[in-house]
Amino acid sequence: MKDKTFHMIGNAHLDPVWLWQWQEGFQETKATFRSALDRMKEYEDFIFTSSSAAMYEWVEENDPEMFAEIKERIQEGRWRIVGGWWIQPDCNIPNGESFVRQGLFGQRYFQEKFGVTAKVGYNVDSFGHHGMLPQILKKSGMDSYVFMRPAPNEKGLPSKLFWWESDDGTRVLAFRIMYEYNSWGKALDRIVDRCKTEFKGNVDDLMIFYGVGNHGGGPTKENIESIYRLNEDDNLPNLVFSSPEQYFEKVKNNKELPVVHDDLQHHASGCYAAHSAVKQYNRKAENMLMTAEKYAALAFWLTGQPYPTEFNRAWKNVLFNQFHDILAGTSIEPAYEDARNLYGESLAIADRALNNAIQSISWRIDIEQDERMRPIVVFNPHAWETKANVEIEIGGIKQTSVLVDDQGKAVPFQTIQSQATSGGRYRLNFLADLPAMGYRVYKIYTELNSVTPVGEPIQASQFSMENDRFKIEFDSETGWIKSLYDKRIEHEVFLGPAAKPVVIEDKSDTWSHNKLHFNDIAGEFKAAKIYLAEHGPVKSVIRVKSVYGRSILIQDFTMYREKDQIDVKVTVDWREQFKMLKLVFPVNAIFRKQTYEIPYGTIEREHNGEEEPGLSWVDVTGVRENHEGLYGVSLLNDAKYSYSIHNKELALTVLRSPIYAHHDPLVPEEDGEYTFIDHGIQRFEYTILPHEGSWEESETVKKAAELNCKPISIIETFHKGSLPQVDSYVQVKADNVLVSAIKKAEDNDDLIIRLYETHKVETEVEINLPKFNRSFTTVFKPSEIKTFRIPKEADKQIKETNLIEWDE
Repeated sequence: MKDKTFHMIGNAHLDPVWLWQWQEGFQETKATFRSALDRMKEYEDFIFTSSSAAMYEWVEENDPEMFAEIKERIQEGRWRIVGGWWIQPDCNIPNGESFVRQGLFGQRYFQEKFGVTAKVGYNVDSFGHHGMLPQILKKSGMDSYVFMRPAPNEKGLPSKLFWWESDDGTRVLAFRIMYEYNSWGKALDRIVDRCKTEFKGNVDDLMIFYGVGNHGGGPTKENIESIYRLNEDDNLPNLVFSSPEQYFEKVKNNKELPVVHDDLQHHASGCYAAHSAVKQYNRKAENMLMTAEKYAALAFWLTGQPYPTEFNRAWKNVLFNQFHDILAGTSIEPAYEDARNLYGESLAIADRALNNAIQSISWRIDIEQDERMRPIVVFNPHAWETKANVEIEIGGIKQTSVLVDDQGKAVPFQTIQSQATSGGRYRLNFLADLPAMGYRVYKIYTELNSVTPVGEPIQASQFSMENDRFKIEFDSETGWIKSLYDKRIEHEVFLGPAAKPVVIEDKSDTWSHNKLHFNDIAGEFKAAKIYLAEHGPVKSVIRVKSVYGRSILIQDFTMYREKDQIDVKVTVDWREQFKMLKLVFPVNAIFRKQTYEIPYGTIEREHNGEEEPGLSWVDVTGVRENHEGLYGVSLLNDAKYSYSIHNKELALTVLRSPIYAHHDPLVPEEDGEYTFIDHGIQRFEYTILPHEGSWEESETVKKAAELNCKPISIIETFHKGSLPQVDSYVQVKADNVLVSAIKKAEDNDDLIIRLYETHKVETEVEINLPKFNRSFTTVFKPSEIKTFRIPKEADKQIKETNLIEWDE
């Protein structure tokens, strides 16, 4: 078999956090790197492969001498950098921009410290891989990819080596590791023996990964000696010390490799829902950082407000916490206290930066003096016009108070329960018409004789609400939605009870290994109390309090006079063990298709009831029963990532309660004392968005973004200024192209703007920055991500750049 070759990849799979905390991972990183360096001294042809810039930063800060030694081995070519990312993250749950930042921080670190960048993407242990990764990898400088999960029993592939293609047509050469990435003792003999049958078709080169791993360790003397010994066996392929980069260079010209256009799922499907808190922290931190960057960058150009250098630390914290065993929810309990602390630092940095940015702008708005008036400046974090629900704590509201916009036009408002219980504080609620990526000034007057208050409440009672578009009714016994009726086209949105909280038996381990469906129903929450909690000219709210066992669920269903969606605030006090909670919505449509948001893209999947990963929205659209046209329901949320769709039944997985870090086949002791994940109180929000036509026509992507990144409001005062009372800074003239990131460039004062196409349609689009007299036009391929560098000097040309901000 010497016409075949095994490329032997010496590596040390090292989880910085898993069954241990990061401090132990920190120490083990140094021990593993030391071991690899020692092996290089002993074996002159030995090659070591390693990823994850975060671990190199640990060594750089804690052992500069070893860091210098690693740098020498990298320059020699025997220590090979792969991955190009800050860490090996979960590859389903982070949003698209987080994957961009993994490469931005990882590749720039490797280039700065070692003068190299990774050419091979590397996530050998992540629990599935979303379908937009090829484009993100390629635009981050990597043209190949190594993974191991899903295994062959979880995802059939035409070959171990294949071209992986994303929706925009970008391809990377991908390889699925055979069997495992670790080897202990004499295991390498067995691995080589069973892999010799894996050569198929015209593929004569395969990779075998070896080295002690999970808790680090790396290649041992016994490993290396066994490679020499096995290479003397003529019945085995040729064994060579190699690296993934060398391997892909060898096979890249193979013209007969298959193309896979799909995401790579499913492994550990319970991880999409395990540990609600870490997933919610992740969503909040991503959204807060992206919002803060947008306004910090705009304020930097507009007012000279310094752009925070702390953003780098904030993003590194988030990226580290996206490590697959942290964000997936599979680590030990103390690891989540560490993760909370890192997310907290990131959120505090983002909070300060956003406050400084918007106050530097609002302080320069020209606002007239009037002792009866308090101005409120509302900022829109999105590059499209929107009508947004605003709630803000304020004092001094009276029966005679009126709210007006910047033109003096009366705006409907109401007061709702304040967050304070005393002190004359009120919570003001109104809908704001906001310009794209800008602000508008509203004014609350204690009295204003020239303006009459406007707005009438919708029809509402204890069990039903009705606006011009919808009527919603609740079952008085169960608290479930009994009817959601679209009056405009006379259509029942749901086939049966909806927003139904279903409790499911779930005795699987933390990962839910070898389990794809969760459908063993244990019971259902039933209503304990239903009442009209809020009622005014802006919105009405029906509160449903339900119980199951020792657990309590509160859902606040909000209907607006001027918005065609139902917003729901959820509070769960969960006390069950080995159970799962789903909210179920049976969609009334035939010939359905199911669409999920994935990072910087979408994917359609089967309605077979399998647990599926998704980001902030999922949609079911089909044909109305009378065949009159398309109708669907988008379900949006601000904290969850796990869904299932079985036939017509769409379900959002709210939580699971397995034991922390419980891995099959170990069985918990019957009389053991364990801590269960997700016990206690959690809160999140979701939106029911019924729609005629497709999800694209209903602007589902924008509505989900608005739920996740809400307007920012600040109470101002009167002062002279150079800025108007309404302004807009970035405008995109296409509904299907969204601005996802605005930031200061890494290397200078340029503005970086990133956009992506959402409907899988080639689109020519114009992007305007009216305040800065900049405008440019570009063409997006379907699902394409584009990044532009806008120089601060107006006479310099706007250029497209890659995701790591290196012009190509």
